[in-house]
Amino acid sequence: MAVKVGMVSLGCSKNRVDGEMMLYTLKEKGFELVKDVAYSDVAIVNTCGFIEDAKQESIEEILELVRLKSSGTIQAIIVTGCLAERYQSEVMKELYEVDAVVGIGGNKDIAAVIEEVLEKKKVELYPEKTELPLCGGRVRSTPFYYSYLKIAEGCDNRCTYCAIPLIRGRFRSRPMEDILNEAKDLSEKGVKEFIVIAQDTSRYGADLCGKSLLPELLRELCAIKTVQYIRVLYCYPERITDELIEVFRTEKKLLKYIDIPMQHCSASVLKRMNRKGDRNSLSELVRKLREKVPGIVIRTTLMTGFPGETQEDFIELSEFVEEMRFDRMGCFAYSQEENTPAASMPDQLDEDTKRHRQNIIMEQQGRIISELNRKYIGKTIGVLCEGYDRMSGCCYGRSAGDAPEVDGKVYFITEGKRPRIGDVVKVAVTDSLDYDLMGQTVNNE
Repeated sequence: MAVKVGMVSLGCSKNRVDGEMMLYTLKEKGFELVKDVAYSDVAIVNTCGFIEDAKQESIEEILELVRLKSSGTIQAIIVTGCLAERYQSEVMKELYEVDAVVGIGGNKDIAAVIEEVLEKKKVELYPEKTELPLCGGRVRSTPFYYSYLKIAEGCDNRCTYCAIPLIRGRFRSRPMEDILNEAKDLSEKGVKEFIVIAQDTSRYGADLCGKSLLPELLRELCAIKTVQYIRVLYCYPERITDELIEVFRTEKKLLKYIDIPMQHCSASVLKRMNRKGDRNSLSELVRKLREKVPGIVIRTTLMTGFPGETQEDFIELSEFVEEMRFDRMGCFAYSQEENTPAASMPDQLDEDTKRHRQNIIMEQQGRIISELNRKYIGKTIGVLCEGYDRMSGCCYGRSAGDAPEVDGKVYFITEGKRPRIGDVVKVAVTDSLDYDLMGQTVNNE
């Protein structure tokens, strides 16, 4: 009887892709994959270790599996991902019930690790980060109609608050031909929406030829006949060139949606973050995008409470949010991460101040989103159907302006035949509620 393996994958979509590649390796080796770890023989926790909240979530998940192991429900626990890479032997020392800890470079050896733990051996494996595979098969964990396309690994930006370079290593671009072949294969299997991801998608190709190849990659993806929609996340503001903007303007398959992690607008705060730009340059970028690509949806991420952030800096950030009226936004309180330059900076802010400022920005953005959403009332938009809610008696899905997992939903009722999951339907917007829209289908017979 085949050994049953289950995985819980935490954190970002990039980590999810790593987990999918491990699952493919296990499937090819003859292991039986189960969706619920409670029904597995071996449970893998593919952890996140980016900030304190994510680390805590990973530890809580491991402790839940420890309870299952203690009750005899599962036989072994394996910890992979960023927490395993960042803390290595500390994980096994602090959580002795764990059977194996595997750094990211050891993902390719996951089958051998399982065989060892089933022999009651304790395993710790920490190869070089560069041994993490960039290419290979995946057992996709997303719905059939969308897939992430991971185009690079690691990061060279060296933001002072960020532990990613410590965990993931230097930036490494994936070969373009391999990306295109994967997109072609998946689109032929029914994937409609591809979401292009990396720590910094706008840097793609710089390590290969000294300049960004993202515009070329996007054009090549759009040229694949079976590809329908492409969405791009994680573009750094200083690398959004006129060439890239022109690709967004002209390519029909490229969704008019861009994710730009700005973090702040104060020049002094950005300088301490080791990030480029200031309020004027960021404002000009937003203006240019909206002028050159009418209707583009701009998402950003901001941070409050970075060391030395004064009340004046925070007021400037709040004014910036009000002025820019971002279509989508997330805001996080600064997390003091050990072994990062920012962790030892003077003028660390207390947690209450950081969280209070975060809440103010999110409340401000909530009001802005409500105002923006009300402008959709009376308009008809395309919505990709993702499911049906029996309690409310309506379907739900995403518009072109909504990325999965991070943005809002569109809830809609239907007359006549209910659309299938994965269908794109026209929805007349009738109302809005917080971050979501509501409506009813039109002309979908």
